[in-house]
Amino acid sequence: MSNEMYPKATREIAQKRRDLAPKPEAAFQAFSQAVFADGALSGKTKQLIAVAVAHVTSCPYCIPGHPKPAQRAGAT
Repeated sequence: MSNEMYPKATREIAQKRRDLAPKPEAAFQAFSQAVFADGALSGKTKQLIAVAVAHVTSCPYCIPGHPKPAQRAGAT
């Protein structure tokens, strides 16, 4: 058994989540796309906010999960 409080996010865990709960997973993906779409704020700005909030909240999944989408949105 691992000493980690949170298991490391892996492709296997993501696939298991999709297999066990496909409708909630699809709903979350649709929600995420809507949240980060350009609107009153650009998608880039929203992604940068997500990176900052991830660090403020110390989310072990959000911290590694948001920088790449932020870069894809144009953040440097």
